[in-house]
Amino acid sequence: MDSEAGGRPSSIGDYGFVSDCRSAALIDRAGSVDWWCVPRFDSPSVFGRLLGPDAGHWSLHPSAAFDSTRNYVPDSLVLRTVFTTAGGEVTVLDALGLEPGARGHEIGLRSPHVLLRRVEGSKGAVELTTEFTPRMEYGLTVPNVLRSEDGVVARGGPVALSLSGGITLSPEAGCARGRFTVHAGEQVDFRLAFMPSSATTTEEHERATLEDTIAGWESWAQLHDGYQGRHRDAVRRSSLVLQGLTYQPTGAVVAAATTSLPEKVGADLNFDYRYAWLRDLSLTIRSLWIAACPDEANRLFRWIADA
Repeated sequence: MDSEAGGRPSSIGDYGFVSDCRSAALIDRAGSVDWWCVPRFDSPSVFGRLLGPDAGHWSLHPSAAFDSTRNYVPDSLVLRTVFTTAGGEVTVLDALGLEPGARGHEIGLRSPHVLLRRVEGSKGAVELTTEFTPRMEYGLTVPNVLRSEDGVVARGGPVALSLSGGITLSPEAGCARGRFTVHAGEQVDFRLAFMPSSATTTEEHERATLEDTIAGWESWAQLHDGYQGRHRDAVRRSSLVLQGLTYQPTGAVVAAATTSLPEKVGADLNFDYRYAWLRDLSLTIRSLWIAACPDEANRLFRWIADA
């Protein structure tokens, strides 16, 4: 993708999907988190630019013109974006953190509601810009953004977001901005924790790491490695997406991570797909069986029977 800082994607297909099996976030090719509903899939968004330009986002990208490519860390829902500029190259890793030590079928049961972002310098030196502009309640609430001991805290209505990282962030009216340079071999980590407005970050927030989250996803993928048929890589990736759409406390699989996107632009079929639609679940169960995920299929069937 050829882009300049602040470039906008053209369609829903330009977004990468990350999940902690309780909520999901969407990140565009230019490094902007434009959708995050937390602590559950059906919670109000804190970043909602997917639906409107003023509904909140968190961008992280080179300050100068760049090219970007992306993929996922193998056997995971950790998004990896490579930004290349005239002066160098950096890799950004994005993930919703899993509970430390959670493995296999336990991932997502007690996710700490933390968005993790890491910038790794690969070549030369790259200046990056970040803009943290949360808007709670689908963009209706502009939070109060203040400095904290290790970053900034945004409080709006009943919820708060605590952003920490290895750079200086400058709070402004309802947002915070920062610029920093990463050289080859250097690393900068960001941690965005969701919590009630009256609370502070907890040990659970602080212990979530990118490495442990990757290990958690890899352990789940290893348990579901039985499919050996056609299009194996696509089937394995699809099984990870279905797990990412699973609300792990119950085993229900939501139809999508989004709401209010029209089936046709300008039309009125703007449904909320962040729920388990019975119309779709028979196909979901079949897909889980094909992808060698029988435990997930059985758990989903039991949830349907008992709901």
